[in-house]
This record gives sequence, structure tokens and C-alpha cells, in this order.
Amino acid sequence: MPRKIWLDGQLVDPSDAKISVYDHGLLYGDGVFEGIRVYSGKIFECAAHLDRLYKSARAIRLNIPVTLEQFKSAMEQTIKANDFTDCYIRAVVTRGVGYLGLSPAKCPKPSVFIIADTIELYPREMYEKGMAVITASVIRNHPNSLSPRIKSLNYLNNILAKLEANDAGVPEAIMLNFEGNVSECTADNIFIIRDGQVQTPGTADGILEGVTRSVIFKLCKQLNIPCIEKTLQRHDLYIADECFLTGSAAEVVPITKIDGRPIGNGQVGAITRRLMEAFGRHIREA
Repeated sequence: MPRKIWLDGQLVDPSDAKISVYDHGLLYGDGVFEGIRVYSGKIFECAAHLDRLYKSARAIRLNIPVTLEQFKSAMEQTIKANDFTDCYIRAVVTRGVGYLGLSPAKCPKPSVFIIADTIELYPREMYEKGMAVITASVIRNHPNSLSPRIKSLNYLNNILAKLEANDAGVPEAIMLNFEGNVSECTADNIFIIRDGQVQTPGTADGILEGVTRSVIFKLCKQLNIPCIEKTLQRHDLYIADECFLTGSAAEVVPITKIDGRPIGNGQVGAITRRLMEAFGRHIREA
């Protein structure tokens, strides 16, 4: 349990970190957020995360009431107040308190809160032996409804897909887009490897542009591993040599089975292991 939560400019006890039942973030999912890792006291890829947060807010016409520099300082204050060196930050901006109506015009002041805590999405064994996933029947949002590139508080389609994964006895589900092509998982980006080439869906396929995903692009370049964005179908998943997921909370997770079908030889692949090791080094050296 964290000792302090940053809430609208103040560090408060968790029991006092409260938002109104009239907050539009609660009533309508009207807001944006980021999940950010902290390693050895340093906020991992801080600039990239804050850039995405502010762009998400701009996309939904939400004005964040603090500057980028103030937001970073608030995160640093929260980490220090909780005496963490390695942790996970959840930074949230809501539309703020309004009325029982959709109009954001009745929300005069957005609310900001920052939580620093520990997180472990998957057992360590899955990072060694790989994870099984399914493809979900629930699709990603159509880009002309709510763009998947916005990291908003509207996560219901992801949650429904996660429930399908739970029902199937696996920890994660791959979501397809409205055209039936591979998009991403409920909380992670997906990569496959075929013939030595790393492949992953692009923004036209309905993904959120993950920060860890971008780091993988850089690591592939450093390691001279070909890496491209490419529209993928479920067929491509089934015939892949290797597969892995990336996310700020999950980091890099190998996938060895999809819909009950083994990927490659059913073991964690060599390129996946190289990238996992490179990501670990990148964390230590960042």
C-alpha cells in the first residue's frame, strides 16, 4: 500500500485520496492516463510517456492543468514520498467534477492524481517458459469512434477481452480490429518473428503506440535485427516462428501458444531471448 498519493497538487494519505462521485472520469470514463515504470529511482522513458499523455488529452480536448515540467516533478515527489526506487506509476487526468449530464462544459477544472506502487502482471515463470494466449471475439475500437491511439479511461472493450482470456484460463488475449486483422492485446503490443524478421502491427491496425514497443524498435536496430510494421492476420500468428508481447507493466513477455496452437517449437525463441536480455540491459543503463 502506498504511503502517499499526489492529488491535485497535494500529497495525501491513500484514505484521503478521494474524487467526487460527480467526477466525469468516474461517471463517463472521461479522462486519460499513463502507466510508467521506475527503475533505480529513474522514471523510465519519462518524456515519451508524458508526450503521449498530453497528446491523448489534446485529442479529447482535455486541458491538463499543469505543465509537463510540473507533471514530472509531481511524479518525482510521489516516488520520493513513498520511498521507492523501483515501482510503477499510474498518472491519471480526469475531466473533473461536473453534473449528471455528458457536457464537459459543466466540468470547470480537470483533476490529476498520481499513484506510485508495485506491480507484477505475470508470474516470473512465464518470462522463462513463455505464456499462452487466445484471440478474443471482442474487437478494438474503430478508429473513427474512439481512436485506439488515445490512452483513455474507456477500457471496457479491453476488459471484456480480458474476461474471455480469464474464461479460457490464460492471462492475456489478442484483439483484432474491425477488419479482422491483428491489432494488439488487452494491455500490450504484440510482435511476431518470421524468418528472422520482427513484425508488428502499425497505427492503421488500431494499436496504441506503446512506449516499450518503441524501445524494441531501437534495440532491434542496435542488434541488427530486421524489424518492420506490417498488417498481420490470425494466420500469421499461427505460422510465426516466435511471438512476444511488450508493455510498460509487462515489459517483454514471450508467447509460446496461441489458441491452443504452439508457436514455432513451443519454446521461447532465440531472437525473443536476445531482445529480452537487451531490454534488461537497457533498463540498467538508462
